[in-house]
Amino acid sequence: MRGLRPLLAAIFAVTSFAAMAADYPPPKQGDFIVHDFKFHGGEVMAELKLHYTTVGEATGQPVLVLHGSGGSAASMLTPGFAGELFGAGQPLDASKYYIVIPDGIGHGKSSKPSDGMKTAFPKYDYDDMVEAQARLVKEGLGIKHLRLVIGNSMGGMQGWLWAEKYPDMMDAVVPMASQPTAMASRNWILRRMMLETIRNDPDYNNGNYAQQPRMMKYAIAAYGFASSGGTLAYQDHAPSAEKADHMVDARLAVAVTADANDFIYQWQASRDYDASVGLSRIEATVLAINSADDERNPPETGVTAAAIKQVRHGSLYLIPASTETRGHGTTANAKFYKLQLEELLRSAPPRAM
Repeated sequence: MRGLRPLLAAIFAVTSFAAMAADYPPPKQGDFIVHDFKFHGGEVMAELKLHYTTVGEATGQPVLVLHGSGGSAASMLTPGFAGELFGAGQPLDASKYYIVIPDGIGHGKSSKPSDGMKTAFPKYDYDDMVEAQARLVKEGLGIKHLRLVIGNSMGGMQGWLWAEKYPDMMDAVVPMASQPTAMASRNWILRRMMLETIRNDPDYNNGNYAQQPRMMKYAIAAYGFASSGGTLAYQDHAPSAEKADHMVDARLAVAVTADANDFIYQWQASRDYDASVGLSRIEATVLAINSADDERNPPETGVTAAAIKQVRHGSLYLIPASTETRGHGTTANAKFYKLQLEELLRSAPPRAM
């Protein structure tokens, strides 16, 4: 899961190679400072730094890409996502599109608790993150209209909010591995249990720890196994206790590089998410993409299928479950939906700016 990713320096080294291998232009990075940013709780930060990555030239059609919890722009510049989409002749060919990937508040190289404020950092939520992204896009980059907003997991939930908060800002929206309904049920239960495990580790010390809490890696691993990976895939890869033990040992052997306060803030930010009330305001063409074996957004509840009916120009593509899919993690691999994305970009009409 995202919290287990290597250090950002190592990731960027890997993604530089991935960029060359995928035949798309080298990513460029920048920072934008939002002055006196007001959070939903009333707190104000004098200077909120938003780090971002772009691929392609600013003359191309703008596309906003939103990452998942604990991730950053680097977590979208992978062979499975960028390597399937950004290259020549691919759906988001970077010679035609200007791809913008922000590091969300509290993530990557954007302002976050571990910069020094620790638990005094303002408590942000997804609305705050989306507003900051919009400030970056409009004020920092001077973009007036987006051809597409596409996001995965947390980025998918934020994609729904983008479509509701800024209905005139984009032609199309692709929210993936998400639901436009209240954070609830098993999804929030497992998140809450993970966060409580970390907070109640004596090492955490109310956020004033000398070293990362020892229970953190167990909490992250348990949440990852329970909420991502795919039932059929796990049965295929761990059909015996011995092989399952090997998977557990391998997961626990991976060093956790996430900062505990950053991590808690990132996952706590989802608590008040609920995009259900604004669905009728969406004007863009929406293609929601979920996997049939998504543990956090199980299609059998019917909530996403019902919600999409409230969107005037909306459809749902459900990736069939198989031993190749990875549950909630499936949409990290664009091979499962690149044809559907290509068709959307071909058919979604440009909207007046």
